[in-house]
Amino acid sequence: MSGPPAAPVSGLRALPAPDDGWKMLLRKEVLRFWRVAFQTIAAPVLTAVLYLLIFGHVLEGRVQVYPGVGYVAFLVPGLVMMSVLQNAFANSASSLVQSKIMGNLVFQLLTPLSSWNWFVAYVGAAVARGLLVGLGVYLVTLLYAPPRAAAPLWVLAFALLGAGMMAVLGLLAGLWADKFDQMAMFQNFIVMPMTFLAGVFYSIHTLPGIWQALSHLNPFFYMIDGFRHGFFGASDVSPWLSLAVAGGSFALLSALALHLLKTGYKLRN
Repeated sequence: MSGPPAAPVSGLRALPAPDDGWKMLLRKEVLRFWRVAFQTIAAPVLTAVLYLLIFGHVLEGRVQVYPGVGYVAFLVPGLVMMSVLQNAFANSASSLVQSKIMGNLVFQLLTPLSSWNWFVAYVGAAVARGLLVGLGVYLVTLLYAPPRAAAPLWVLAFALLGAGMMAVLGLLAGLWADKFDQMAMFQNFIVMPMTFLAGVFYSIHTLPGIWQALSHLNPFFYMIDGFRHGFFGASDVSPWLSLAVAGGSFALLSALALHLLKTGYKLRN
């Protein structure tokens, strides 16, 4: 006597895969950006250095945000974190959208990988790219500003949280978007404005009251401000508040991404 029919699978596996398949997917995602490192790593580093040269040349000696900190030195952490955020987002979002368009996503769906496996692979590769670009920007900017690290653990914590949060946000954008112009819309109208308005080039204390209040609603501000605190030991808000906002944002976005992966949201269309 045959048993009841198996229930249809609506999303990805809920249980962990029995092998190390997630490592293969992670390796694939890392190699995807590493093979075109000139475009995915060197180009963003060059862009950040151009920002430093232009803004630093124009405003150095005219603006001082923290006592004893020149404007170029102040600018470096903001540019590093901006590069980390933007590239972590771009990696996970573009990878998933590209797989949808090229039609090779179906081969990953046939594997026994769970939603956690997908999450770790896509987010892990995006974090790796974001941190590599950020490290490249920092190393190049050492030519223009003396190295500072008042609290290295804060630097590491916010670099990891910032890259992780944006990697998950990119994963969500990749799940939602069906083509590159939808992903570009997400990046151009959400990610880029929120990044530039998060205090990369200025302290929010220099803004009018209404804009200061709006800046406090921007989670990107807390990541950049907390990261900058690790360099100078000074920031616009408490680093513990920044850590709470960054950690809470990462946890909420991760929970949403895992839920969508488990349900197979827009993966099987």
